Amino acid sequence: MNIAVIGGGASGMMAALAARQAGASVTLLERQARVGRKLLATGNGRCNLTNLSPLPDRYHGTDAESIQKVLDAFPVQDTLSFFESLGLITTAEPSGRVYPYSDQANSVVDVLRFALEASGTELLPGREVKKLKKTGSGFRLSLDGDTMDFDKVIVACGGVAGSRLGGSMSGYQLLRSLGHSCTRLRPSLVQLRSSHPRMSALKGVRAQCAALITLDGSLFAKSEGEIQFTDYGLSGPVIFEISRDVCFQKGSWICRLDLLPQHSPERISDLLERRQSRLPDLTAADLFTGLLHNRLGRVLVQQAGLNLNTPLRELDRTALTAAASLAKDLPFPLTEPMGMDAAQVTAGGIPLTEFDPSSMESRLVPGLYACGEVLDVDGDCGGYNLQWAWSSGHLAGRSAGKAVL
Repeated sequence: MNIAVIGGGASGMMAALAARQAGASVTLLERQARVGRKLLATGNGRCNLTNLSPLPDRYHGTDAESIQKVLDAFPVQDTLSFFESLGLITTAEPSGRVYPYSDQANSVVDVLRFALEASGTELLPGREVKKLKKTGSGFRLSLDGDTMDFDKVIVACGGVAGSRLGGSMSGYQLLRSLGHSCTRLRPSLVQLRSSHPRMSALKGVRAQCAALITLDGSLFAKSEGEIQFTDYGLSGPVIFEISRDVCFQKGSWICRLDLLPQHSPERISDLLERRQSRLPDLTAADLFTGLLHNRLGRVLVQQAGLNLNTPLRELDRTALTAAASLAKDLPFPLTEPMGMDAAQVTAGGIPLTEFDPSSMESRLVPGLYACGEVLDVDGDCGGYNLQWAWSSGHLAGRSAGKAVL
C-alpha cells in the first residue's frame, strides 16, 4: 500500500510523517525545489508554529463543528510533544504564541526535513502534479512527461495566497477535477490600502494602538497591537487580525486608530496643555513629541487643521482638544485589501463538509484525503493557521496509513 502526499508545506510534511508512522509507504511530491519554503517566512521568519489558546472563534469556515473535531484529534499539546520528539524546543510568549527557542523558522523546517529523511519517505522536490485521476485500484498522478500510480492520495497543496512563496491554484484544481467544489477565494491576514492623503509621510512608522474597522459607521472588527504604516496603507499584526473580508462589499470602510489606548482623551488634553504652558515657543510640529512617533504626531497636527509652524502659544483650547481627539480616533479610509500575492493565508477553499472530519477522507472519492490551507478553513493571526495544518495533516496521514494491510 503506497500513499502520495501532494505538497511539501506544513500540512503535507506532517501528513507524510503520520502516514509513515502508521506503516504506509509514502512519496512526498513538492512543486518547488525544496520543502517548507512558505513555512520559512511565517512569523517574520520566526515561525509562530501554534498558540496555547486554540479557541474555536479563532477559526473561520463553513463547518465550525468539524473544524473543532479536527483540532481535537491532534491538539496543541500533541503538537508540542511531536516537535519535542523531533528535537525542537519551543518557547511561548504571554500572548500564547509559540515559537522555536532558536527564534528561527528554519529550525522547524529542518527538524521536519530530517524526520522525513530518517523515516524513509521518498522526497520528490521540483515535481509538480498536473493531473490527478481515479483509477479502479487507486489513483494516477500525471507529472511532466511521467505518470505515477498510488493506492491513496493526500492533497496538501496549500492555498493561493503568497504566490512568491509557493501559493498556487493547483490543489483546488486537482480536487475539483475529482468532483469537489470550491468556495470563493479571498486574501486573509493581509495589508489594507488606504486613501488617506498623508500615507507617504508615515511610511515605515510603527505604533501600538487599538484599531476599529467600521462599515457605514457600524463596527465590523476590532483588535489591538502593533500597526505598521506603509506608503499604500496599513499593515502589521493588528491589521492582519482584522483584515478578513474587509472591503468585500460596497460601503464606507474606515479603520479608526486609537494611538494612545491606555490614556483617556482628558489625560491627553492635559498633557498637551502642559506642553503649551511650559514650552510656548515650540511649534505645533512638536505638540506630540514624547507621546507619539514624531512623524505620526505631525500628521495628527495637520489632520486637526493646524499649521506645523504655528507657535504653541497661539493655539487655543479648541485646537488642542481637536488634536487630542484625533490621537484617540484617527480615521483611515480603506479602499481594498492587498492582493493574494501579499496575503499570508487564503480564506475559502474546498468545503470541509465534503470531507469526513474524523479522517479527512473525501466523502466523494474513497482513498482521497485533503488537509491544510486548501480546505475552507482559515485562522486568525497568531499561530492558528499552522495549528490547523498540523492537526489536519496528522489526521489525514494517520487515517490514510491506518488501512495498510
